[in-house]
Amino acid sequence: MTDITPHIALSPLDGRYQSATSPLVEYLSEPALNRARIHVEVEWMIELANGNSSHSFIPGVEPLTEDEIEYLRAIEEDFGATGIAELAEIESVTRHDVKAVEYYIDRRLEDAHKTLGEGTQLGRLKPLVHFACTSEDINNLSYALCIKGAVENVWLPAARGLVTRMVEFAESTRSMPLLSLTHGQPATPTTLGKECAVWVYRLSRQLHAIEQQEYLGKINGATGTFGAHLAALPDVDWVNLSRQFVSQRLGLTWNPLTTQIENHDWQAELYSTMSHFNRIAHNLAQDIWMYISRGVFAQIPVKGATGSSTMPHKVNPIRFENAEANLELSCALLDSLSATLVESRWQRDLTDSTTQRNVGSAFGYGMLALYNLSGGLESIHPNEAIISGELEDNWEVLGEPIQTAMRAQALKGVEGMDNPYERVKELMRGHSISHEDVEKFISTLNFEEDTAERLAALTPATYTGAAESLVDFIQQ
Repeated sequence: MTDITPHIALSPLDGRYQSATSPLVEYLSEPALNRARIHVEVEWMIELANGNSSHSFIPGVEPLTEDEIEYLRAIEEDFGATGIAELAEIESVTRHDVKAVEYYIDRRLEDAHKTLGEGTQLGRLKPLVHFACTSEDINNLSYALCIKGAVENVWLPAARGLVTRMVEFAESTRSMPLLSLTHGQPATPTTLGKECAVWVYRLSRQLHAIEQQEYLGKINGATGTFGAHLAALPDVDWVNLSRQFVSQRLGLTWNPLTTQIENHDWQAELYSTMSHFNRIAHNLAQDIWMYISRGVFAQIPVKGATGSSTMPHKVNPIRFENAEANLELSCALLDSLSATLVESRWQRDLTDSTTQRNVGSAFGYGMLALYNLSGGLESIHPNEAIISGELEDNWEVLGEPIQTAMRAQALKGVEGMDNPYERVKELMRGHSISHEDVEKFISTLNFEEDTAERLAALTPATYTGAAESLVDFIQQ
């Protein structure tokens, strides 16, 4: 199989599940990283040549014309299949990815006169490519741009889609009573909408944190001192130029204090929050799976699909199971990234280089999970018959409001309200309780008339407190 062309994918992210993860290729693949490197190198050239409106920062370099700038930016825009292959050929010789990008740009500068005419200065500006840069100057900025693009254009829309679906569930079922289970046992009823709203609230908090995430970058030389910059051109305000380039031209947050590498703390923060989001989504997938098993949710069969190879009646909740497994894989990678990227020996080691190449996989497993979890939610609906039946079969859940009302009456001085918890427990614990049993018990107590009427009117389906109105908090 190793001889088959095109190559067979080793990872299911690029094979079986490619359709769900392919949008990430635009940002987190190796060609996407190289395209971002070209972008950073080209924009650094433009900054050095045209950063000051009246003259270049570099003596001997004239401000670039609009045509020259357009030509340079087209190097990135035209980076497709042919360019990817050419860059790979260059790297096979250099054995250095960033140096290969530099040489790739050099070739375009050499050919600039073919497009712009003999008067262009681009052909002699090869020394301006990668000027005063260490590879990590280019890499950290490129990774920041790629990850920012993946989060904002791929991951966040998918995550928001999941939350939107849960909002729809919460709103449409806000008044639908549901038997709660605490420790797996019947407990105080809630509404299905309120339970969905809990997930919305939890997930939304993490989304908000990710939406506020900073993406840091630096361009300050081999050990973060601007040493080469000042040795070559001591009259340039390199610190301010670095700030301007990172924040204004690239739209990132400038990091003024680094070693050779940007310290990756922002990445650790992002991956930690994404992992937290994943774990909440994992718990959601588990709960929905159990609601399906219990019959609270019914699945909509897909025509022609097979649930079981031997049991024709089954509709397996496989999308929720797939989401669980892939969220676990995503969390494992994200947790490893956030733990290891913040460490680097003294001014630089290379562990982060290999580690960061797995960012796409971490995102990929998460995206696959979101795809399946959202799709699974689209294929279920509440089974009102089962939900109503569960409530009707569990009148003992009214023991809580009765004993609490007895406590309130005892505090007012009403006689006969002693030992409320114990008396209700004796009636209801371990017994099958009917509506009639509850009414009879209430009638034997000396409740004030309005309290007795309020308790007698309660049913498991109406004992939901403020659950319906609590759904409103997801919009605040």
